[in-house]
Amino acid sequence: MYLSLSNNHLVGNFPEWLSQLNNLVGLSLDYNLFHGPVPASLGNLQNLTGVNLSGNQLNGTLPDSFGQLSQLSALDVSLYNLIGSISEVQFSKLNKLKFLGLSSNSFFSNVSSNWVPPFQVQDLEVGSCHLGPTFPAWLRTQKEVTSLDISNASISDSIPNWFWDISSNLSLLNVSFNQLHGQLKNPLTVVPFADVDLSSNFLEGPTPLSTFEIELLELSNNRFSCPIPEKTCSIHAKLGSIPSSIGNCSFLNAMDLSFNKLSGEIPLSFSRLNQLRSLHLTNNKLTGSLPSSFLNLSNLETLDLGNNRLSCEIPPWIGSGFADLRILSLRSNAFFGEIPSTPSNLSSLQVLDLAKNNLAGSIPVTFGDFKAIGVYYEESLIVNIKGGAQKYTKTLSLVTSIDLASNNLHGEFPKEITKLVGLVALNLSKNQVIGQIPGSISNLRQISSLDLSHNKLSGAIPSSMSTLSFLGYLNLSDNNFSGMIPYMGHVTTFDASSFDGNSGLRGAPLVLKCPGNDSDGGGGSIVEDSSDGFSDMWFYLSIGLGFARGILVPFPIFLSKTLEPCLLLACGQNR
Repeated sequence: MYLSLSNNHLVGNFPEWLSQLNNLVGLSLDYNLFHGPVPASLGNLQNLTGVNLSGNQLNGTLPDSFGQLSQLSALDVSLYNLIGSISEVQFSKLNKLKFLGLSSNSFFSNVSSNWVPPFQVQDLEVGSCHLGPTFPAWLRTQKEVTSLDISNASISDSIPNWFWDISSNLSLLNVSFNQLHGQLKNPLTVVPFADVDLSSNFLEGPTPLSTFEIELLELSNNRFSCPIPEKTCSIHAKLGSIPSSIGNCSFLNAMDLSFNKLSGEIPLSFSRLNQLRSLHLTNNKLTGSLPSSFLNLSNLETLDLGNNRLSCEIPPWIGSGFADLRILSLRSNAFFGEIPSTPSNLSSLQVLDLAKNNLAGSIPVTFGDFKAIGVYYEESLIVNIKGGAQKYTKTLSLVTSIDLASNNLHGEFPKEITKLVGLVALNLSKNQVIGQIPGSISNLRQISSLDLSHNKLSGAIPSSMSTLSFLGYLNLSDNNFSGMIPYMGHVTTFDASSFDGNSGLRGAPLVLKCPGNDSDGGGGSIVEDSSDGFSDMWFYLSIGLGFARGILVPFPIFLSKTLEPCLLLACGQNR
């Protein structure tokens, strides 16, 4: 009566002989490697109450015969390669259906605008199916639904008013990655501790808040702001601020309001969000300072305030009371003054990004005391390395990063940083750092990106750098380095651009000319071609939001290796 072969490595065409098991009640073949079409003959098994075929490699479409399974209460064919249309025929007698999973297929909805389904589902997962362009009207009939995923469903419409009657029962709502526009009901009506994802749409108006406690609220990549007052709409657009009432959501675990048009100061009421673990306010127009009430957020693991207009000294208390803080990003604001030494007290910190501010003073030697280098953690953040932005998820232990670029920092390169043996990305570019690169730089055996350009560093480039075998990006340009480039080992994988702008440097891979000869050629020149190159080792990751008490969906890591030629032109001898 029950056949469960889930999570194996079964291969081959879907076995048609299953349709001969007339007493079969439950069939679970999910997460195998079956391919080919789903047999229409399964529709003959009239006793079936549950069918789970998700996570295989099946193709074709969903057979019309499934509409005859009148006892069926759960159907999951998600994570397939199924195509074709979904019509009323496939659901004609499914009046007992409570769970329907069609996500991550290429189905097109082909039901009439006045279709009334025979079922009342409780869990509806149809993400990545083509339900649009209008908002599916048949959802209006689903009075018992508690979990709804219609993300990435090609819907280009506003959310109808009747939808809010349904939403009051929802513990999970995901409408992300559509083209929904207009305003939301404010406050939102969902059940207490719901997970709500409204991200990546064109929603606007006031930031929606619930009178209930929401566990996860994702609003990023929309157009939320306060309404433009009628009398000022012809003069300027008034940006919205974060309402202080957000402090009432005291059970929030994660909040992402990034990439909106929010202005004003960070509300003091944030101090009541003492369950908050992940806070993203990046890419808004927030002003003011960091409120000391943040100290109440003792469970924070991610604090991302980058790309705003915050202006104050970095408060010394930021190194206190955040035992779990792993990510701190204050980049692209107007922070000034010296960097306090206290961030080194953050025993779990793995990513520190203070780039593009007005910070002065020297780099604290206590930065060598960070203890969390190499600890595994799952989160996401845009990390700026190799001159560009990379979005990382899941294994941030592999992206342990310090970015202090584009400030006014001076003093010597702190050799204490070379104690951070798990450091993967270090960017001190566009400052006034002096002194030499310490020979102990070779301790950074995991370093993948090192940018020290546009400083006042001097002396010889240490030969120990040739042992940094993971180094994929190196920029030492526009400094005062002198002497021979230690062109051996891994250093031979970098071209002249890594060393340009240092008038005292000589040797490969720089292009040198004979004294008094301005021509590009000349007798006695030796040209060597080395195909021994190593390009960057980076991560190419995608992001998604996983509910069911999770926040992020991890994706695999892809490594790439390419070969780049290197040209040596010397004056009559091989230097």
